[in-house]
Amino acid sequence: MSTTWSYRDSAWTDGHDLAGYNVEATDGSIGKVDKASDEVSASYIVVDTGPWIFGKKRLIPAGALTRVDHEDKNVYVGMTKEQIKSAPDYDEASWNDESRTRQDDYYGSYTDW
Repeated sequence: MSTTWSYRDSAWTDGHDLAGYNVEATDGSIGKVDKASDEVSASYIVVDTGPWIFGKKRLIPAGALTRVDHEDKNVYVGMTKEQIKSAPDYDEASWNDESRTRQDDYYGSYTDW
């Protein structure tokens, strides 16, 4: 079973909404969590990248998270800024099976988180 769409530690979301947390890639800050999902085998965060990549939003699967610091409100992901920047655009209004497949195809190659 793939762990791409599941949190490594369910305690990260138990009683915590990750929205508003800062997101740190392996090489620096990439924005803030706009939305966090905790659906079974379909969990992800949506990151508002702000001006970093012209205000685009990126969906990052829960499996990419390597650590959550609730005290400092930081989420850490095991990807570089460039890997996240190169991910497919995320648009909640047009989210469907096809866009989910694009995300699966892109993130499926990153299994070394």
